[in-house]
Amino acid sequence: MAIIPDEKDWTWVLQRVCPECGFNASDATPATAATMIPALLPRWQNALRGANVEERSTPGKWSVLEYSAHVRDVFEVFIGRLELMLRDENPTFADWDQDTAALDGGYSCLDPDEVAGELVQNGLDAAAAFAAVDEDQWERRGLRSNGAEFTVVTLAGYFLHDIFHHLHDINA
Repeated sequence: MAIIPDEKDWTWVLQRVCPECGFNASDATPATAATMIPALLPRWQNALRGANVEERSTPGKWSVLEYSAHVRDVFEVFIGRLELMLRDENPTFADWDQDTAALDGGYSCLDPDEVAGELVQNGLDAAAAFAAVDEDQWERRGLRSNGAEFTVVTLAGYFLHDIFHHLHDINA
């Protein structure tokens, strides 16, 4: 069964605690991202070591493997967005369709061990990218194509919520 696209605007997590996963994005900073990402990586690795990680628990919902491949790619996307914000004045981020990325990337057929290794490397790269941000750069701005505005601080919170929330999605 096909995945039902998530068309919600999740930017609301910047104003209140997520009722599903309990993450409070308003507490996040680039420094938080730098320390939190490495702390979460073992949970992703452990999830990928489970049985039947390629099977969907519910039709229409990604498997552990698919969520993990998505998070692997989320790290890259947000590194790119962060770099753009630090380099350019008020850049607009390119659209990224996570469902198309899953199909084009064959997420459901990937090797779990390879995904685990790539996820960890991309996560460490993302942690390093956020760690390198000077506090005087935290208010630099960027825009999503729908007009949603982010600072480096709110980008960190929005990004961390995604990583944390998907651990909730897979019960890890």
